[in-house]
Amino acid sequence: MAVRSYIDQIDKNLLNILQSSFPMVQNPYAHIASELGIDEEETLQRIYALKKRNVVRQIGAIFDTRKLGYQTTLVAFRYPSGKIDKAARIINRHPGVSHNYARNGYFNLWFTLAVPPHHELNQTIEKMAEITGAEAARIMPTIRFFKIGVNFDMVKEQGAAYKYYSPDGFSGVSNGTTNIPTADWNVAQELSSFDIEVIRELQEDLPLESFPFSTSAGRLGLTVQELFDYAIHLQKRGLMRRFSAVLYHRRAGFKSNPMVVWKVPDDRSVEVGMQMAENPWVTHCYQRPTFPDWEYTHFTMIHATNNQQCEDVVGEISKLTGITDYQMLYSTREYKKTRVRYFVEDEYIAALEGVAV
Repeated sequence: MAVRSYIDQIDKNLLNILQSSFPMVQNPYAHIASELGIDEEETLQRIYALKKRNVVRQIGAIFDTRKLGYQTTLVAFRYPSGKIDKAARIINRHPGVSHNYARNGYFNLWFTLAVPPHHELNQTIEKMAEITGAEAARIMPTIRFFKIGVNFDMVKEQGAAYKYYSPDGFSGVSNGTTNIPTADWNVAQELSSFDIEVIRELQEDLPLESFPFSTSAGRLGLTVQELFDYAIHLQKRGLMRRFSAVLYHRRAGFKSNPMVVWKVPDDRSVEVGMQMAENPWVTHCYQRPTFPDWEYTHFTMIHATNNQQCEDVVGEISKLTGITDYQMLYSTREYKKTRVRYFVEDEYIAALEGVAV
């Protein structure tokens, strides 16, 4: 298939569909093609080209890490000048590291880490700090999840995280667009062996072929419709968030992505978190612990095409909430961005040498 070097209007509309309303039907690419007014073969060629250019990262199911029993946290390390690149490469070996960014500020390397049940999260981080020579480290687990909703309007070049997932049940949205799971919000679910088999299948990148779900369904001993029904079952239990494409936001044009940290009074933590989550430019919103030398409580991720738009959004949030004590920690380099792969113990063990206990 030919790979074009630009994104045209059809591509932009296609990307909007892939990341927000991917159809779980027998022949999804034909379904998408009908929405775009093109044929299935052209749709497949366009997605292939977008993948080759690293605009589309993966098409598959997105799961709630905590509900699967995994421990997860944000980690901040500080390194002296000239040592951060080597340290990031070592940290990236760990299969539970899904995001790893250099940022401005005192802590200059920030990454997310998830480990399976029965693995030692804190000990793993301590060893990472030791072997990479980190000068300082902070473990910042989530106290409250207000929003996870990565979605971009490629046509308007705007944040479009209107419909989002609120794992802890907080919603400041009055129009019913927030997706709150019906299962207990903070409790890991007991998983059957078949649950795990289905999760392993749905997390894989969907193939570019006319009936892409057929092979997975067959391996599970299900019809395709039974696979779709099981996916709905996982969503109702709060295990699966959605099925969609994930984009490399920088390649898609959203090159400015500060992590904004806010100092919010404890008695306003929920109120302010809900207000922040309502902003469509905000893709993630969490409350995290503080330390004597780190008093910022709320973390928001903002993605835009330029720094000025980010600053405008932060100004709007500050005016709305009345919170004026904040820092904008821009990413200066992306070392890793991928999805956590679940219940692949062989892959996990093989990748741990030198970075975990």
